[in-house]
Amino acid sequence: MNTLNGMPGPTSRVFFSQRLRLHYVDWGNPEAPPLLLVHGGRDHCRNWDWVAQALRKDWHIICPDLRGHGDSQWSPDGNYSMGAYIYDLAQLIHQQGLAPVTIVAHSLGGNICLRYSGVYPDKVRKLVAIEGLGPSPKVIAERKKPMDVRMREWIDEQRKLSGRGPRKYPTIEDAFKRMQEENKHLSAEQARHLTQQGVNQNEDGTYSWKFDNYVRAWPPYDMTYEDIEHLWAQITCPTLLVYGKESWASNPETDGRIKHFKTAKVVEFERAGHWVQHDRLDDFVATTREFIK
Repeated sequence: MNTLNGMPGPTSRVFFSQRLRLHYVDWGNPEAPPLLLVHGGRDHCRNWDWVAQALRKDWHIICPDLRGHGDSQWSPDGNYSMGAYIYDLAQLIHQQGLAPVTIVAHSLGGNICLRYSGVYPDKVRKLVAIEGLGPSPKVIAERKKPMDVRMREWIDEQRKLSGRGPRKYPTIEDAFKRMQEENKHLSAEQARHLTQQGVNQNEDGTYSWKFDNYVRAWPPYDMTYEDIEHLWAQITCPTLLVYGKESWASNPETDGRIKHFKTAKVVEFERAGHWVQHDRLDDFVATTREFIK
């Protein structure tokens, strides 16, 4: 039996969206209110194991793998647009009858869930988004380019990715070392667990990360920034925007984005980078538990 700290681990399940076979884990306790935990880019659903274990007695926890991530199917045409991600989330909530659902989401997952909450404000009970607003207004202004330039750069990037196979590591220890390099805040135990859950062994015995390389390429077209601000303004549920003080992400209280939210407040954690749920696990769980109750 799959166990974690002596307790039964989650059960793997699947659902379908746009013909893709998408994976999620279910932590049991179906009589309890539903809680979705949604991971970030190039991550996977088992990123939430420590948070799920802490909250599983009070909530029915479901953790999806985004398309192209974890044990979910890769998109055959490399479609990893925000619209596709939002549709997948909408399908999971619709098919499993989860609304009104409570959501905790990180980074890309937070971006998806914030937009979903603006599209369907009546379907989200409470929302915790860890660094999920995307680039700051300053960064967006610096990156602004004409559509012809954006399209050419995207096509060039797609071509490069098409010829780039998954990176192979001779042993799982090599992948583990890479995980530690990526996030210096992780303990050895955390890095090892995330590595073991985040790789597949190849036929030649090497190891590669589970995510599709095409998820690295951001599409050249998305909702306009005004559209995204409009969606933020439609959110009606209590919303907690979480930030790590040592992260690269811009705090919305500092850069002004908080003004677009009706019901959001910001909490910033000392001694934490982009993965606040790992870097300050106990404090993050305590803050989240109090907020979502």
